[in-house]
Amino acid sequence: MARSLPAFAFGLLSAAAFAVGVWSLRYVLPGMPAAASLDNLSSDRTAFLVHAVSASVALLLGPLQFIGALRRRPGLHRAVGWGTVTAVMVAWGSSIPMAMHAQAGTIASAGFLVLGLSWGATTTLGVLRARQRRFSGHRRWMVRSFALTAAAVSLRLELGFISVVGIPFEQGYPVIAWACWIPNLVVAEWLLRRGDPPAIRTPGGVPAVQG
Repeated sequence: MARSLPAFAFGLLSAAAFAVGVWSLRYVLPGMPAAASLDNLSSDRTAFLVHAVSASVALLLGPLQFIGALRRRPGLHRAVGWGTVTAVMVAWGSSIPMAMHAQAGTIASAGFLVLGLSWGATTTLGVLRARQRRFSGHRRWMVRSFALTAAAVSLRLELGFISVVGIPFEQGYPVIAWACWIPNLVVAEWLLRRGDPPAIRTPGGVPAVQG
């Protein structure tokens, strides 16, 4: 059971990332079904749509980097990796104008800007380590990068939480702008410090993250 817990948690995170990624693609469908009422959708429409698509791709591809069967196929792993990195970089760039005008003010803007900078930096370092053939370091930085990608999942969970408990959006959103990603990084660092390489194993004992 102890071995299967990391795989179970990884599966839940992957499922949540898939769900959020697919759902966010509704903004490029005709008529934008069930579109949220967001200031950025009207004020920064192009950036919003580019961000919605690229961040969705990062969410959909991100978990695939850590599946052992794909990692044992270097060509496929590189293709998934470059797709993920490209999506992250486009999503980061398109997030900047939206973060500059984030709802609920300066604190929220700062949180999203620092998130974007951290997202781009961890991903860049992951690419540099791979090019240097320092694969342990590459893996560790990509774990951090995906922890920040998963901020899209955390953000939605936390928005749901403040809605349920009745915290006004104007009070809760500046906190969420930081809380949607800092705990993710803390958990990622905790997992990484448990050992190198970090091993997420399937119930059958096959590593889902390998060196």
